[in-house]
Amino acid sequence: MKSGGFLSSPCHLLTGYVSLSLLQRKSCCQHKTQKAYRWRACSPSSYQHPSSSHSETKDLYSPFLKKAIEMLQSHIVLHPYPIPEGYEEKLATTGKGSRQTTVKTTSYAYQSDKLRQIRAAHVQGGKALQVLNFVIFPRLDYDLPFFGADLVTLPGGHLIALDMQPLFHTIDYQNKYSLLLKPIYEKYLSILPWGGDLPEEAKPFFSPCFLWSRPSQDQLVETHVFAAFQEYLDLYLRLVNNAVPIEDKQLLEHIQSRHLAYIQYRAEKDPARGMFTRFYGSEWTEEYIHGFLFDLPRKLST
Repeated sequence: MKSGGFLSSPCHLLTGYVSLSLLQRKSCCQHKTQKAYRWRACSPSSYQHPSSSHSETKDLYSPFLKKAIEMLQSHIVLHPYPIPEGYEEKLATTGKGSRQTTVKTTSYAYQSDKLRQIRAAHVQGGKALQVLNFVIFPRLDYDLPFFGADLVTLPGGHLIALDMQPLFHTIDYQNKYSLLLKPIYEKYLSILPWGGDLPEEAKPFFSPCFLWSRPSQDQLVETHVFAAFQEYLDLYLRLVNNAVPIEDKQLLEHIQSRHLAYIQYRAEKDPARGMFTRFYGSEWTEEYIHGFLFDLPRKLST
């Protein structure tokens, strides 16, 4: 049943590959483990519209990624963010015979004066799997929320999650950030099919404006989901432009602790771990998670 309004409390979004744990297929993957010794950054000008080896498969999420980069460039000055060598792109072969397909994961990363890491992981696996995970982590001297978009296509349909994840649960913080999303959230809540009721234990991980949908038609993804993605991101980037650094030492410590708590939890619970392990092996997967997707603990320790 479609939810009629906000969840009861403004809590942080469980960004990541939403419901990829539903993908429990066995796959015959050929992978080659690589260790990262050097770093290569992805510059905005180096972005190319991803191509798919599956000409019969509609590429749903490349337009989202292209638009996101265009919007970022129109709002802020982007700089490259380091991606460990060997993790910019990874290929695996899965299935046999007529079912054999190539799964490609491509990573993109940027940063700005207010945003510590802007990253995207784009997984293309033909008809069986398409994923775009797009996350923005602010720098630690700002109280900005995180931005998270998870766009997942499986054989049974689409899984869509959009949100701005609050750092704190206070009314003041909700009024400053979360409630600004309310008109956009309610607009698309009335258009897109609701993704289903969340378990009680999961609700604390989502903001009041968590847009969660399971559309069955590509057309909804290409139109209304695409529009919602742009409106969520546009609001977030306007908040970034207006953000001012935090100077209070105690608050700065609290911000860092909230970043670390979230990132450590996500690194431990990432539902994409099983998928990546099946495709690329455990060593590559763990380095991808800890060395790129959720790298803050390593950054702070160096």
